[in-house]
Amino acid sequence: MSPLKITTRDAMTGPVLEITGELDYTTAPDLHATFAALALRPGQRLVLDLAGMEFCDSSGITALIAARHHAHAAQADIALASVPHPTLRVLRIVGLDQIFTLHPDSDTATRS
Repeated sequence: MSPLKITTRDAMTGPVLEITGELDYTTAPDLHATFAALALRPGQRLVLDLAGMEFCDSSGITALIAARHHAHAAQADIALASVPHPTLRVLRIVGLDQIFTLHPDSDTATRS
């Protein structure tokens, strides 16, 4: 198992959370605590860069949805970047690809 690591950086459009490792039942609360501590402003875009994410279970998917709710409550946008194929497949099966904006990488996601 790879421990979850979340790195926060700022972009012109708003914060970018780079998520590496496994996003699962034991680590999803860490993601939730990280985005909950963000002071998003209206019009910003929160980008979750999943390029380094090795595994995501249903708790991880729930954390992604919670991040979306957090962003929308702040009148901000959210985008997922570099979604690994297995997670992308799950998002498509359950229809979450229709509520998340998906980008091939974080550079594309942070362009205005």
